[in-house]
Amino acid sequence: MSALGHYIEEEGIASVAISLIRPQTENTKPPRALWVPFELGRPFGPPSDPTFQNCVILMALRMLEEGGGPARIADFPDDDPRERPDPGWRLPIAGAATGDGAPAALADAFETELARLADAYDRSVTARGRTTVGLSGLPIAAAGGYVARWVRGEAPASPVADMSAPLALRFAIDDVKAYFLEAALAPGSRPSSRQLCDWLWNETAAGKSLFALRRANLDAPDERLKLIASNFMVPAVRALAAG
Repeated sequence: MSALGHYIEEEGIASVAISLIRPQTENTKPPRALWVPFELGRPFGPPSDPTFQNCVILMALRMLEEGGGPARIADFPDDDPRERPDPGWRLPIAGAATGDGAPAALADAFETELARLADAYDRSVTARGRTTVGLSGLPIAAAGGYVARWVRGEAPASPVADMSAPLALRFAIDDVKAYFLEAALAPGSRPSSRQLCDWLWNETAAGKSLFALRRANLDAPDERLKLIASNFMVPAVRALAAG
């Protein structure tokens, strides 16, 4: 978006970008940009907080009144208030034992966790009135079972008629991640995204399974599977931290 700002301004339309990665914005040098210290995917701050989000939007729009560049970057002064951990939040379940970490043991433990989360997920969805699970078009047990087969070292055919096996795997993984994170959103609690993701990636068999699946397919002969393993199974920041 920073690069597009130059083309937009050439047509006589003032623009302002929201920047989540300051070095990238410094390189592209947009006419105007507001850098925000939030995690990727949250350019306006925490979800369901319109008051805070309006502050971000208004500060960005005020940059239009103050003139431009050739490259001007302002810093938003406040951190995401939802990044403070909730001391009252409790894990929805303890992570299932993964045995010796062999693929079959990981997959079994992952499927055990998935089944045990059903009640917590149902309570969360009822309280919030929405879910993001469903991208694969499969029931969550089927999506989890498909992922587990890959974790065991199989290469199963796609269970979705109009999707390739790698694409179905990607979407099934997205559903699994959403299911775990939504199940952890217990009514009345406000865990930070770091709390949620630390639990998923560090303490569950699901997280360990996805790390293992990623490692196993980084050099897959199927270029589509290799791309998905590199970019979509595990968040980049988690993959980098794990080495």
